[in-house]
Amino acid sequence: MRQPGQNGPTGTADEDYTQRLQRLGGARWKQLLDVQAPYRWNLRRLALGRTLDVGCGLGRNLANLGSDAVGVDHNPTSVAHARASGLEAYTIEEFFDSPHARPGAFDSLLAAHLLEHLPAEQCHEVISSYLPFVRRGGTLVFITPQERGYASDASHVRFVGFSEGAQACQDLGLTVARQYSFPFPRALGKVFTYNEFVTVAHLP
Repeated sequence: MRQPGQNGPTGTADEDYTQRLQRLGGARWKQLLDVQAPYRWNLRRLALGRTLDVGCGLGRNLANLGSDAVGVDHNPTSVAHARASGLEAYTIEEFFDSPHARPGAFDSLLAAHLLEHLPAEQCHEVISSYLPFVRRGGTLVFITPQERGYASDASHVRFVGFSEGAQACQDLGLTVARQYSFPFPRALGKVFTYNEFVTVAHLP
C-alpha cells in the first residue's frame, strides 16, 4: 500500500532537485553573510520542543530544531544528504516503519516550504497522515514563500498565503494561533525572494 505522500510533488523527488538545493544553499555569498541566521532565530523562538520536520529536504531546518528532532522527506537523495550531515532523517516508508511513528511522539510538526508543492487535496492527505504523531495540544508550523519566492521555483504548484494557510488549518481541524510575515513586512514579499508566510496552529 502506498504511504501517504509517497508520490509527492512533481519535480522534487529526484537527485536533480537535491543538487539544485545544494547549489542554492551553498552559494558563497550566503555563507559569508550567514543569511540563515534570522531564520534560525525564528525557529528557536517558537520553542517547538521535539519536532517532526515533514519535507525536511537537505535538513536545513532540521539542524536547528534540536538533537531529538526527526525529518522525513520523499526524496531519498535529500534524506541521504541530511543523514551525512549527522541528522536523523527518513524516507516516508522508513519513517512509518520506525519507532518514531507512534502516537503523540512529537510536540510539534514543521512543514516548511512544502505546502506550495502540493495541490490542496494532497496537502491535506500528507499533513493529516502525520498528525497522529503530534501530541494533543501540540503545535504545527507552516512556512511558505511569498510572491517573489513562489515565482523562483518551477516546481511550485499553488500559492499558499495567509488565507490558504488558515484554510488548510481549518480543513485539518487545527486552531490558528498566529500568522505573520518574516523576516520583513508583508509588502516586501513581491520583491524579496526569501520573505515567508508563517502560520502557527495548535491541535485541539
